Parts: sequence; C-alpha cells; structure tokens
Amino acid sequence: MDLQLQNEFSLRKPPLRSRIMRRIRRTYQYDTRFWRISIAGPWAAGMFAFALAALGLPTGLGLGMDLLMFLFTATIAMFLVAHGVAVLLALTGLPAPRLFIGTILFDLGAVFFIFDGDESLEISIAVAIILTLIGVITGLMAGLIFKIYNSSPAGGRLRTGIRIMCALCICVVVWSVISGSTKSIQSVADSDEAMNSPAEPGTYAVTTFNYGSGKDMWQPEFGASTDLVSQPVDASAYITKWSKYRTLYLGYDQKALPLNGRVWMPQGSEDETYPLILIVHGNHLMEDRSEAGYAYLGELLASRGFIAVSVDENFLNYSAWTGIPDNDMKVRAWVLLKHLQQIHTFAQSPGTPFFDKVDMNSIALIGHSRGGQAIAMAADYTKWFKSDTTLDNVKQFNIKAVAAIAPTDKKVDGMNAKLKDINYLTIQGANDGDVSDFDGDRQYNRTSFTKGTDSFKASLYVQGANHSQFNTDWGLRDISFPTGILLKRDNFLSGVNQRMVAKLYISAFMETSLHGQEQYMSFFRDYHEVLPMLPETTYINQYEDGHFTIWTRFEEDSNRKSLPKNGIADGKNIIWREEETKNRGKSNKGDHALILERSHPSSEESVYSMSWPNRAPQPAGGPPQALSFALADQSKTLDEIQEKANSDSFAVEIELMDKHGTKSRLPLSHFNDLPELSEVQFTLHPWLELHMSDGKFNNPTEAIFQTYTLPMTDFISANPEFAPEEGIKSLSFILIGDRGKIMLDDIGMY
Repeated sequence: MDLQLQNEFSLRKPPLRSRIMRRIRRTYQYDTRFWRISIAGPWAAGMFAFALAALGLPTGLGLGMDLLMFLFTATIAMFLVAHGVAVLLALTGLPAPRLFIGTILFDLGAVFFIFDGDESLEISIAVAIILTLIGVITGLMAGLIFKIYNSSPAGGRLRTGIRIMCALCICVVVWSVISGSTKSIQSVADSDEAMNSPAEPGTYAVTTFNYGSGKDMWQPEFGASTDLVSQPVDASAYITKWSKYRTLYLGYDQKALPLNGRVWMPQGSEDETYPLILIVHGNHLMEDRSEAGYAYLGELLASRGFIAVSVDENFLNYSAWTGIPDNDMKVRAWVLLKHLQQIHTFAQSPGTPFFDKVDMNSIALIGHSRGGQAIAMAADYTKWFKSDTTLDNVKQFNIKAVAAIAPTDKKVDGMNAKLKDINYLTIQGANDGDVSDFDGDRQYNRTSFTKGTDSFKASLYVQGANHSQFNTDWGLRDISFPTGILLKRDNFLSGVNQRMVAKLYISAFMETSLHGQEQYMSFFRDYHEVLPMLPETTYINQYEDGHFTIWTRFEEDSNRKSLPKNGIADGKNIIWREEETKNRGKSNKGDHALILERSHPSSEESVYSMSWPNRAPQPAGGPPQALSFALADQSKTLDEIQEKANSDSFAVEIELMDKHGTKSRLPLSHFNDLPELSEVQFTLHPWLELHMSDGKFNNPTEAIFQTYTLPMTDFISANPEFAPEEGIKSLSFILIGDRGKIMLDDIGMY
C-alpha cells in the first residue's frame, strides 16, 4: 500500500494592521544613543531661532518671560513634530535615525517660517538651511565626543564638564544676540579739550520727575506712581485705524492718548527760568519702550540749564501683534504740540514743578528716526494742523531750534516740512542699517533763512555710527529680530563713543541756539575745530547761515551754462553736467548739484569756470571774507570698466580772479583734504546686500557733501596783488592728475 504524504505550506502575509503596528513599535530602532545625543544640536539651533523670534515679538511681559514662553512652546512643538515625523518615516521602513531626522525637518520649517515674515523667499531658505546645518554639525560633534569618551574611566566627570561647557557656550551665544559686542574704533581722547567740552555736565544740580495720565498699567512712573497728572488728548480726528487688541493691551484708544514725559530740570535760583527742550523717539517696537533711552541727553542738558523732557509716544509705534495706527507720522508731531500746551499749563499752575520755570519763548525739539521727522513737522505745524482749533495757542510758543538724529523724511499728505529762520542740526551714522539713506540731508536743503539773520543749519555724517545706539535701550541691531541677526556689526563705534558725538554736538547746538553761546559756532562750520573732543573716526559736515551770499545752487534753470546775476559757466577738457542728487537707494534728494569729471589722466588741466560780466554777487555786510561751497568726492563711482583711478594723484585746485583780472590759486588740500566717501557693508555677506530688506543695502555709497570755507586772506597770502575787496569776477575749479569726479553745490560768499 502506497502512502502519499502531502505537505502543504501556505505562505500568507500578515494583515496590514499588524505590519503597521510592528513598524510603529520599531520607530526608534535606529535612534541609538549616539543619535539621541546628537539631537541636542538641532534642538539648540531651533531654540536659537525661537529666541530671535521672542526678541522680535515682545509681549510687554519682559524679556525673561518672553524667552521662557517661546522656548517652552518651541520645545513642545519640536517634540511633537519630531516624533510625528519619526512615525511617518517608520511607516515607510526607512532605515535611518528617524527622530533625529524629525528634529532636522522641524528646524528647517520653523526657521523658514520665522524669517519668512520679514524677508524674501531666498533669504528665508538660505537662513533655514545654514542654521539647520550648524545645528546638525554641532549635534554630530557632541554625539561623537560622548561616544568616544563614554567608556573612559573619567567619562562621567568629562561628560559633566562637557555639559557645563555647552551650557556656557549657549549662554554666550544668547548674550551676544541680546546685547552684542562691538569693535570700538577708539575711545574719545582723554584730554583737556574733552574735559572742557559741551558734552561734560554743567554747573546745575538736576532733579528728575515724571508726568503722565495716572492710569498707565505698564509704566508705573506714568501711572499710579506718577509725580504729576496730565490730561489725555483725543486724536480720533486723525487716527481711524486702531486695533481693538491695542486698546486691550494699553487700556486706552486714540480718543484718550496719554501725555507722558520724563523730566530733567535744573535747580537754580527761585526766579530763574529755563529754555524747554522736548526729546522724542522713533518707531521702535511698541512693547519695547523707548523714551528712557535718552536719559543721557536729558541729564546733560538739564545740568547746563535746560528743562529736558523725553516724550512717550510708544503707543504710536509698530507692534507685531497689532500693527501700527494710521497717520502715525502726523500724530507724532501733533502729540508733541500737545505736550507743549500741557507744559505751558503746568508752568502757569502754582504747586507744580514747572511753575514759573519754563521759558516758552525759547523752545527746541530733538527727535530720533521718525521722531526726527516729527519735530520738523511740529515746527512747521500750520502745514498740517492749520484748521485744528485745539492748537490755537501753539503760535505763542517760539520753537527756535530743531535737532534730528537719523531722521526719516517721507511726505505726509503730499507735503514735507520746510523750516524758515529756525536753527537745524542733523546727525547721521554711515553704518545706519535702519534709515540707511541720509534723509536729514533733505530737510537740511529745505531749511532757509532771511538774509542777514544769525540762524544756521548744520549736518554731521559719522563713520561707524549706526541707528540704534543713539538710544541706550535699543541695543545694537538697527533692524528688529530675527532679521537683525543678519546685520554686520564690525567697525561700529561703541555705544559710549556714539553717544559722545550726540552729546557734544547737541549740547553745543542748544547752547548756541537757546543760550546764545557763540563760542561753539566753530563746531558747526568745520568739524576739524572739535576733533580733539571727538572719538576717532571719519566725519563729514555741512554748514550754512543767514549771512551767506549765494552764487548758485544749480537749481535756477535747466541751462547748465547760465548762472544767477548774468553769470556764465564753461568747461575745458572736463565732463560737466547738472543733475539731481540721489541717496543710497538711488531716489532723488530733491536737490540739484554739479558733476565735474576728469575722464582721462593727462598733462592738460580740466577746468570748470564761473564768471560774471562785472563781479559775482557781493556779501551785504562788507567785502568778501570767505568763499564757501559744498563738495562730495565721487571718484569711487567712476566706471569700473575703465582703468581704476589712483585717488592719491587726483587733486582739485581753486582759482579766483578779482575785478582787475588778478588771479590767485591754491590747492584744496591747503584747506582740507577731499571728503572720504564711505563705503559700508551692512550685512554679513555681500549676497545679502542684494536681497535683504528689498535691496535697500544694494549701493554702498551716496553723495555726502562737505562744506569748505576758504578765507580770502589765504588767497591774498598766495598772491599779495590779489584784491577781493572790490569783488570777485571769476571762480575756477581745476582738476589735475589722475581720473577723478566730484560733485559741487551751494557756491557763494561770506
């Protein structure tokens, strides 16, 4: 009997649900201890990005609370995302450290999202990749170190030491982000001149106090603890866009804006009155308050006999949570005028610290950034507020001087402020990453004087100065985080030195404008007169006053050969043309100037001449004493296709001819060298210059003018037969040596 054995083997796949569960259970099988330790790198990179976000999105609860909330939320989010990605990768069966990959993907997405709100797609992608790679590399190095030394007899102590070192490194990185360290160019000289400078405290003792609404929930000094209660003002006629969340945060809306001020007052005799100076900040983040950052100016000015008030306009600033009110620029000026009215009321009220102490006929305004534009608008207030009957008594107040630090200059209601017979000073940093164009130059050009008055205007351009360090509370970054991390900080003036420049020039300006201290006028005519008191860096300055007799501003007509008073212009072996000056962003400054270009080096001179049939316009007060003109060196803008110019061999000479035909000629270097054209890299890499902030850093330079004042006595010394007292018949600018290019403006006589 045959026995037939049949063995049947039936191979069947496990059910899908079982396969899925098995893979999920094995999600972390490749995430060995090495990879789990390596997660520390991506985690640190992610936390760094979220710390930047916390700095750029303040809640008003304080930096510590903001960092705690953001980092806690980020850690939870990374945990959830990383584990979710790990599970998904497990379902695909990918043989890789899935949890580690999940943290990497979280970093890429989170960093991109954090930067995408502020910057272009290209920058967001680049930063996300670079920061994530740094985290990955750092994590792998940490994992490798732990792996190598894990079995070492001293491994435990070593691992503890490594943890401590890592913690210290993280603290250093966070501290560098928050506060930053700068490379100071050089401290101000410790000299007799510095000790006697107007930047030094005066003889008055100073008392400080605050006035405010009495209801401020965030700043007790303006709330329950305020020293003097002010009346709120209704700005609803100007502001229609005001977020309800802004009201919820602040506790008030545009119908009840507070008048808050920090006051520094000199203590003198009982019957003494003092000029009043208002200081106003710009558009920093609303929750990161700004007005206390000018205490260094307030204390100095009060010690020298001025009542200084730093005005709170933080409620008009931008918030990442609630945006910015409409018409904020106009309301900034309006609120300043309301402060003048409130202080005038205090000054007439017995029992207040202001009573009989304020000279409302001697007022000055200081503004920074948007505040720098607001003060000019407040001085020219009728242009915007002529029909506002609540400001009727403002005409009683005499605003004599306006000092703007890195001001903006945008049209409001299609108009710009124009100042007449008001002293004007503007200070601009060459390394300003916020207001990167020298916008104060525009207001300088729109400031004019009645012939023969003592009013003056001046500008100072400071190499190494940035935007934020003029305020002690704004830190180093001119752009808020996270984008601010991409700005370059090398070769900044230190904050102390930068504020020394502001103290010296603003104090001298107020002493001259409000106290009549004429000894400081040389500061504004030529910065070389005050160099021993200044930090060592490059400066460029302009100056003009009511005694200036203008020959030409190159704005009279479109004919380049015609000059005022029947004058004639001509050129020989030179390229010359009139054009509108442009800022760094290549938009027009609203001012025309003359371009002179020596295109090819040769033995023949390049000459531009100005002549008059009889004589050039004469100064009204007597014979000409000094020739004055503004000059900007443009040689670095020459076409790079041509052979690069040797700037050391390019020179400018000045030749004057008197009414009788006698000439006198001197090199410009006899008086001062050509102004150095500043080239600035604002960001960490040249590629970022092209793409960051809509390309506003694309051009490293703009036309910055230096005023030259050339005494006639020097020309007489060069040729004793030269007789300028009867008039000047011609002026020539002579370019010699290698290729070169200059720009001229505001030519005339004192």
